[in-house]
Amino acid sequence: MPHILVIEDDEITAREIVLELAAHGISADRVHNGRQGFERALEPRYDAITLDLMLPGMDGLTLVKQLREQGISTPVLMISALGDVDERVRGLRAGGDDYLTKPFAPDEMAARIEVLLRRHQQKHPAQTRLRVADLELDMITRTACRGARELTLLPTEYRLLEFLMRYPGQVLTRAMIFESVWGLRFDPGTNLIDVHIARLRRKVDNEGDPPLIRTVRGSGYRLG
Repeated sequence: MPHILVIEDDEITAREIVLELAAHGISADRVHNGRQGFERALEPRYDAITLDLMLPGMDGLTLVKQLREQGISTPVLMISALGDVDERVRGLRAGGDDYLTKPFAPDEMAARIEVLLRRHQQKHPAQTRLRVADLELDMITRTACRGARELTLLPTEYRLLEFLMRYPGQVLTRAMIFESVWGLRFDPGTNLIDVHIARLRRKVDNEGDPPLIRTVRGSGYRLG
């Protein structure tokens, strides 16, 4: 199921977007200010974003510009009451992929999101193998190896390794890992992630191998 981030400060509009997306089989998380929206948009788990331009904390134009500067290519549907040509051009040039003017028909909004998802999938076709240095994961056979050494992974270890390998070199926070691998809201009091990372590290980074799984103090973990 596609997962969308809705950045919208108006309660009625946000509810309308979330409900319409759900009717099309698309799940959505909603945040109500630009600063929080920017932080959430950096997370790799979203397939697309709906972005209001008039937001508290950080306006939509600044938000999308900063996302593109960070190398985040998640498709963005901009939504605004400002519908003149100059405003649409500004939004698209800032990094938006599409522009929808308020008030809008909910089914049109959902259709535009579906188009963005298809375009993005065509540009980034699904991978069947992931490779980082000499570590390789086959997502068809669900096997992993480091060099010539096959890794024996438990199901959770496999999902954890796959998530790390999808974003090599990127710092992944404990909250991102917990929500993506376990599908639960992060509990700061749990050491579940640290325990599983330690087990996975013993299997991936054998003695004599250059270490691939790295701890970033105060932030999370990084592969590569």
